[in-house]
Amino acid sequence: MKLDLCPSPALYPHYKSDHDTVIVVDVFRASATMCTMLNNGASAIIPVSSIDEARTYKSEGYLVGAERKTQKCDFADFGNSPFDYSPEKVKDREVVFTTTNGTRAIEAASDCRELLIGTFINVDALVERCINTAERVVILCAGWNNRISIEDTLFGGVFAEKAMEKSNVEFDSDSIRMTLELWNRVKNDLMGYIEVSDHYRRLVDNGAVSDAAYCLTQNSMSVVPVYNKSDGKIY
Repeated sequence: MKLDLCPSPALYPHYKSDHDTVIVVDVFRASATMCTMLNNGASAIIPVSSIDEARTYKSEGYLVGAERKTQKCDFADFGNSPFDYSPEKVKDREVVFTTTNGTRAIEAASDCRELLIGTFINVDALVERCINTAERVVILCAGWNNRISIEDTLFGGVFAEKAMEKSNVEFDSDSIRMTLELWNRVKNDLMGYIEVSDHYRRLVDNGAVSDAAYCLTQNSMSVVPVYNKSDGKIY
């Protein structure tokens, strides 16, 4: 299996190739939130990139999760915290979802062969799926407004480490080599390292720091969200 990492959606055209499996990762917090929705029984997620689209769905009676700049949008039912999406609220319901970075990354890669949602909480299940089904995997980091983020980049390192333990992995660029080296340097004090990051400080400033530990916990669930190109939904 070939493996690469694209550190920003703005760079994705330079990393993409035919027949890719793309893993969209937005560690703080969209990836964990989408995994949690499906794990808690949501029937599907409808990712949209704009607030206007989300408002339209809301007017049609859909449940809507919407976040911009770490804050829940005023018209929405939920924000971007995984704790918002309890089984009582989402079981057997479709949820429309838009975020500052994660859903935009999904839109950027929506024409790839297969698009998965990944983060620390489902990393083992994600590795197993990719080993069994993928020829080339590109980890697409959502970042922050097209800027590189530490936490998304570090996910590439843990994914690479685990994939190498289970299969023959060929690195496709320096990007994945660098993230694996960084991961090996900081993995024994991951939270301590990430506490200095831009996005962690945004969580602190917006009263959402309790989400961080949840989003960084490995393998708390085995769901692997998959984007369906035919209807634009995630199952």
